[in-house]
Amino acid sequence: MNRISRVLKAFPKNFWTANTMELLERWAWYGMFMLFALYLTGSKDSGALGFSQEQKGYLMGPVVAILYFLPVITGALADRYGYRKILIIAYIILASGYFMMSFIKNYTSLYIVFIYVAVGAALFKPVISATIAKTTNSETSSIGFGIFYMMVNIGAFIGPVVASKLRGIDWQYVFITSSVVSLVNLFIVLFFFKEPLIEKSTIPLFKSIITIFKNIGSALSDLRLLLFLLIITGFWAMYNQLFYTLPVFIDQWMDTSLLYQAIFRISPSFARAVGTNSGTIAPEMLTNLDALYIIMFQIFVSAFVMRYKALNAMISGILVNSIGLGLTFYTNNPFFLFVSILIFGLGEMASSPKITEYIGRIAPEGKVALYMGASFLPMAGGNFFAGILSGNVYGNMSDKITLLQKEIALRGLDVPAISDTFTQNDLLTHSAELMNMTQNQLTEYLWTTYSPGNIWMVFAGIGIGTSLLLFLYDKFLLSTKGNNS
Repeated sequence: MNRISRVLKAFPKNFWTANTMELLERWAWYGMFMLFALYLTGSKDSGALGFSQEQKGYLMGPVVAILYFLPVITGALADRYGYRKILIIAYIILASGYFMMSFIKNYTSLYIVFIYVAVGAALFKPVISATIAKTTNSETSSIGFGIFYMMVNIGAFIGPVVASKLRGIDWQYVFITSSVVSLVNLFIVLFFFKEPLIEKSTIPLFKSIITIFKNIGSALSDLRLLLFLLIITGFWAMYNQLFYTLPVFIDQWMDTSLLYQAIFRISPSFARAVGTNSGTIAPEMLTNLDALYIIMFQIFVSAFVMRYKALNAMISGILVNSIGLGLTFYTNNPFFLFVSILIFGLGEMASSPKITEYIGRIAPEGKVALYMGASFLPMAGGNFFAGILSGNVYGNMSDKITLLQKEIALRGLDVPAISDTFTQNDLLTHSAELMNMTQNQLTEYLWTTYSPGNIWMVFAGIGIGTSLLLFLYDKFLLSTKGNNS
């Protein structure tokens, strides 16, 4: 206890400033991003945009992939121009970008603005991580990065909770809140953040970027690293369905009023606090259980898996994570989500931190930072493929509107096409009336007839396949090199 107290006192002011900015930035990002799939695909008469699942996937996947690829370059910008200047630019971009997202309804315009926001986030990411690294040492780094990871998850939890309540008033407030939180960060960096001592590069920027790509190419010539990054891309493609697909799946297929009523019988005040005015539990409140579980259990899980080598922890963790994600799509019973998301979260807690640890261990002497920079590449690739899975694959297999339109065509019903004046909700209402069903009966009929929950096999299969490939990678590639990382 004395050691922890001593370490906490050893952290400089900039450490706590950086952690505060990380918490707020994650609040702003996840407050928007956890709800983004719902906003893009929800019915227009609810204030959402009414885009197709395919449009959602093409927007979210490639743009977030750009976000995770750009830190390879933006880190060089920070080293050249200073952390403080880059943070100021990042927060101006984020604040203005989120604000523009609050009123833009056109798909192409929103795509451009979302890329603009992604650039702001990409400027922020390497700077804040580097600041934590520069404000810790060999004695304080373990606790320091533990605090940093905790701040990430606290922000990721608070953001969707606040945004969920605000979107019940007006969707615009979700994005405006993210904009305001980004402005708070701008205020913090202007008045409280001190520029760390860094040796600014005098090499021309273009040459610096060329050197970065040459170095990454050199790192990827290491077969161990290249194959590992390719395999782990599958994990990120599967994991990101928590944000890309699960909120939409809950919204389309689960009757969360049953969950609200169960909570209301125990505590009416708590039910009203977590529920909506219509007596349901919003999808983002349920998917946000993952962040809550991480806050509660990460330390215990990390303590448990520290006795295992990184690859074994990853293989087991990704397998558990895959089972948890598969179970969330297997049934349309919302009560089951508490268990399935817990299983998902435990797998995430065991595997995700070990990815970074493993890359650091296989890095040759003097190339740790270079190898760590390459760790963003599978996250970029994973998000790109997550968009395809959440768009085309989910759209064809499990999208409620697509399946209803297929049923309408089979029955030869006279139902107008979706338009600005005939929304998704109008389609659901009108179709249910023609088929002499209630909305719940229509949902249950489509669920039974078309089995949209079978999407679980796709998502879980990718994760299980990733675990199997890591096992083979460990058994055949690393064993021949005598590596026991």
